[in-house]
Amino acid sequence: MCTAATYKTKDFYFGRTLDYDCSYGEEITITPRNFPLPFRHLEVMQSHYALIGMAHVAQGYPLYYDAVNDRGLGMAGLNFVGNAVYRDPVPGRNNVAQFEFIPWILAQCATVKEAVGLLKEINLTNTPFSRDLPPAPLHWIIADREEAVTVESVADGMHIYPNPVGILTNNPPFPEQLFHLNNFMHLSPKDPENRFSSALPLRPYSRGMGALGLPGDLSSQSRFVRAAFTKMNSVSGKTESESVSQFFHILGSVEQQRGCCDTGGKFEVTIYTSCCNAQKGIYYYTTYENHQITAVDLYRENLEGSELSRYSLILGEHIKWQN
Repeated sequence: MCTAATYKTKDFYFGRTLDYDCSYGEEITITPRNFPLPFRHLEVMQSHYALIGMAHVAQGYPLYYDAVNDRGLGMAGLNFVGNAVYRDPVPGRNNVAQFEFIPWILAQCATVKEAVGLLKEINLTNTPFSRDLPPAPLHWIIADREEAVTVESVADGMHIYPNPVGILTNNPPFPEQLFHLNNFMHLSPKDPENRFSSALPLRPYSRGMGALGLPGDLSSQSRFVRAAFTKMNSVSGKTESESVSQFFHILGSVEQQRGCCDTGGKFEVTIYTSCCNAQKGIYYYTTYENHQITAVDLYRENLEGSELSRYSLILGEHIKWQN
């Protein structure tokens, strides 16, 4: 399971956690502007915007989990098991395989509005990447500095929902996630007032009691509420280091620890957490065993090239000794 988030200070930030019980060898992957992007049902895109993000590279193709392009548009796919439905190719439509969806959007769209315009002509297909890599059941968040949307391909078609909180987790479908926030409108970062009874001398006995009732479990619905509350009440400075640090703290509110989610002999953990400065093209990340923030800069690569740049994740813990 996963959580994606947006955040804005002086710059715009986009990132996510990847929570699962195994890794597929994901890497920070940069797709330069002249890397030929083949599509199963459409023409090869010879030139396009540059992308940076997390991907599993198979047969030389970047299967992106999340990415940002050089125009500041970000997109991430999150598990949507039991709800995602893809279709056979349809004549006269832009037939895009599920695994091509992120590069197809980010390669040619600079804003959410442009992406939404393309989505009106798209048919997400059930075309597998390979026999070993069938279509993953996902829904997506697409965001820029001004707005965010959630995209879901389900049994009755494709739906595009405005996402005013800039947060996405997994199930249930996004309208239900958003509606569920109504149950927590009483939460506050401030101390609560006694509304129980004027006849009782009730008072706060601890800091943080304004958020009593904020769910703490690891379910996707609870993580949605917790991440939304944390992000919507988050305060940080505007410098790069302050903004990046705060973003990791926001997603830290929903990270998963080994042992707390048993998947049947394995345990789901937060394999990585990412934060990309979408305007500067800097992709920051931590991993489960490495809490030191590591960065890869899109603009330090040859973006006019035609070969992928790939960086393996730094997995081991780095401890700074002071004596």
